[in-house]
Amino acid sequence: MPCHNITPATSRRHFLRHAGCGFGALAFAALTGQPLLAGAGTFTPSAAKLVDRRGKAKRVIFLFMEGGPSHLDTFDHKPLLNQLSGQQLPPSFKPPILAMGESNAPLMGSPRTWKQHGQSGLWVSDWFPHVATHADDLAVIKSCVSDGINHAGGVCQMNTGSIFGGRPSLGSWVSYGIGTENQNLPGFVVIKDSEKEVINGSRNWGTGFMPAVHQGVEFSPEGTPIRNLETARGMTPQRQRAKLDLLAELNRRHAATRVDNTELEARIRSYELAYQMQAEAPGVVDLARETEATKRLYGLDEKETAVFGRNCLLARRLVESGVRFVQLYSGAGSGWDSHTALESSHAKLCRSVDKPIAGLLADLKARGLLDETLVIWGGEFGRTPMSEQNGGRDHNPTGFTMWMAGGGVRGGQSIGATDDLGLYAVKDRLHVHDLHATIMYLLGVDHTKLIYPHQGRPERIDQNEGRVYEKILG
Repeated sequence: MPCHNITPATSRRHFLRHAGCGFGALAFAALTGQPLLAGAGTFTPSAAKLVDRRGKAKRVIFLFMEGGPSHLDTFDHKPLLNQLSGQQLPPSFKPPILAMGESNAPLMGSPRTWKQHGQSGLWVSDWFPHVATHADDLAVIKSCVSDGINHAGGVCQMNTGSIFGGRPSLGSWVSYGIGTENQNLPGFVVIKDSEKEVINGSRNWGTGFMPAVHQGVEFSPEGTPIRNLETARGMTPQRQRAKLDLLAELNRRHAATRVDNTELEARIRSYELAYQMQAEAPGVVDLARETEATKRLYGLDEKETAVFGRNCLLARRLVESGVRFVQLYSGAGSGWDSHTALESSHAKLCRSVDKPIAGLLADLKARGLLDETLVIWGGEFGRTPMSEQNGGRDHNPTGFTMWMAGGGVRGGQSIGATDDLGLYAVKDRLHVHDLHATIMYLLGVDHTKLIYPHQGRPERIDQNEGRVYEKILG
């Protein structure tokens, strides 16, 4: 159990209990070979259960298309939708609850050109020609379901498991459960494609009721990825070390009677991590060390793909250096939300991510990293087969597409299905809770045993509702 006593140690038993959440964890980690879970003060009894975990995936790159990409125009081919375009939803279909509340909207076909790719014959539209070349590496899940009908709830649930704020993010659960491979870098990194605010902000990569040390560290989308990383002019290493030691001592004294304050604990850890990052991080984020061929592979030489290409290349360098969970946001600020003019807005966004994502998959594979790196693509929901004004589509949480690659996933699969119009998931329906349970399973973690006690409840990432979809395994 985590320590929740705010009184000074008054007995040997109390001291040992306190030490078990601090320096005692160092000794235990040394004896078991378990990496310390992201720093002092964060040891948890679940660590012992995860030492012998099994799973091919060791790290995750989550490519999050914020706003809800249209599955009907990307990876879920529906010929009947084109045949019935302009007509009303057939009476055999239950009318959905729509975010914008429109009624009697006609069906809208997809103007995309569709082809089957790879030996598996996966259908991919012409909006993702580069990703399509990796069809045999993809497990395309066409039957995803969410409870979030709007962006706030949808983004929150895809990241935390709940449509309401206040719970730990998926990346935080991964950090809490299996720690970091590199104590000199954050275990969980978030990179957006612009300075625009993601819906719900930093709560998407926050820790909720969990120790704050497991929260995601946001990197800058432009310029130097890590802000204020450079040492101040005139500051010698000895002087900086002395300042940090003094600050740490003052913080420890202040925290001695406030062991319940995880924010303070995380702040103490952040100062030390920042110091360690000054030695290692500059090399990790220095893209100048990459060859020109690699930069072209990610599209850094093209204006439309340069931003997301940079972020994908950074993600590869980060996981290669031991960062456990990297989340990249495309369309920060609900850019993929297309209630109007879906054709033009989606076309631009697809061009911006297609080549970088394909480059990431190719680069990971060439370096022997794809087998141990789980790559996830998707948004908070999909879009409806009915049209809105000026050629848009509404939110659709009742049936949408995501895909996974690497990390123990068997590629070349089309998993589940929506109905013939792409409105409802009808086969192998996978809720967000199931997706989260499956992701943890691929990381070798039994999600039913990865528990954080909170207010007398054994909390889990799936809120006790998820099931592992084992058919996705290789």
